[in-house]
Amino acid sequence: MKKPDIIFQLSVRSVRLNLLRSVLAALGIVIGVVAIASIGMISANMTLSVTEELSATANILVVTADSGGGGGEPGPGSGGSSSDDDEDYLTSDQFDDIRKAAGSSFVYYLYSESDRIETGDSSGHATIYAMEDEAMTEILTLTEGSFPSTTSQVVIGPDLVERYGIEVGSKVSIGDEDDDEGETTVRVTGILEERGMSMDINSDSAIITTEKFFTGRYDGEDEYSQVNVVVDDIDEIDTVKESIEDSLNKKENEVKVEDSSRMLDSISSTLGTITSFALAIAGISLLVAAVSIFNVMMMSVTERIREIGILRSIGTQKNEILRMFVYEAAIIGVVGAGIGAILSLIIGYVVVFGMVGTTEYFFAWDSIINVPEGMIIGAVICVVSGVYPAWRASKLDPIDALRAE
Repeated sequence: MKKPDIIFQLSVRSVRLNLLRSVLAALGIVIGVVAIASIGMISANMTLSVTEELSATANILVVTADSGGGGGEPGPGSGGSSSDDDEDYLTSDQFDDIRKAAGSSFVYYLYSESDRIETGDSSGHATIYAMEDEAMTEILTLTEGSFPSTTSQVVIGPDLVERYGIEVGSKVSIGDEDDDEGETTVRVTGILEERGMSMDINSDSAIITTEKFFTGRYDGEDEYSQVNVVVDDIDEIDTVKESIEDSLNKKENEVKVEDSSRMLDSISSTLGTITSFALAIAGISLLVAAVSIFNVMMMSVTERIREIGILRSIGTQKNEILRMFVYEAAIIGVVGAGIGAILSLIIGYVVVFGMVGTTEYFFAWDSIINVPEGMIIGAVICVVSGVYPAWRASKLDPIDALRAE
């Protein structure tokens, strides 16, 4: 039968005798582990959620005018956003070229404008989109109602429904009486299904109108904000992208062709920067915990000089004294890290649900791995903080230690 480690038992006894001080020291580790693990899980869940949403549109290419090339001349100044603001746009000829280059892929153009909206006592701003009727029914999905059949009818995204309490049959005023375009009242005939984050069309917080309504109000007929290409086979997306660029950018850069990978890289990079900054702040709590552990262990050595002298006088080796104090630091660290891990799961779950809106990816490997990582960091910091006090205790002269008051 294996004999119990008397050195470890002495360490446990010391922690129990100074329980309050040990608990306060462990509390710093708990806070640090919770902070690091929770922030890591929030970042992982955000990234996984965004990746999943963008993956749904991974087969879509977005073509826009290249502001540095020949992507259309400014409009003639007749009221549309392309005209008034000298924004670049794609022409009908460019659209035809894109459609030819895209082969069998579904290609559609999109008008867009930002405008003021008002319904009941609420007002704000929303994106106004317009497209061909065929594209509207192909790309968008309704949860209730029907698609517009006249210029006075629109469909609306779920975010605007929630924000303004709009329902099928509600009337919405677009524009401002003081603007050149004036104010136009339309009726909501349908509510769109939620699409989430998407690079092709952000319909969740937008109003979708007919092409005739859009060009009648904002002008800019055949001046498209962007052209979207839905590729049949996702494995062919690079081929289609190259085909469009080769076709339209022969002499000069007329268009920019983007897929979801660039948007995903940009979002991931931004989230990574924010997470690194947040983790640096969380690391401060572990630094405070390390100082606390160091202080506790130094106090423990100071208070137990005579005990150390007795242990040394009866034959206890220096490495055993060192081990005893390292054990104490390790016990505090492991207990603190364990409690921190449990709290991280509870607090992290609540925070992820509140910030991300879903816990679908909470137990995914990229998310849950942050808990053991936080535990290891907390425990290691605790042990490292106890190494010097333990080394100092092991170096005490037994005779001088026995003389200590």
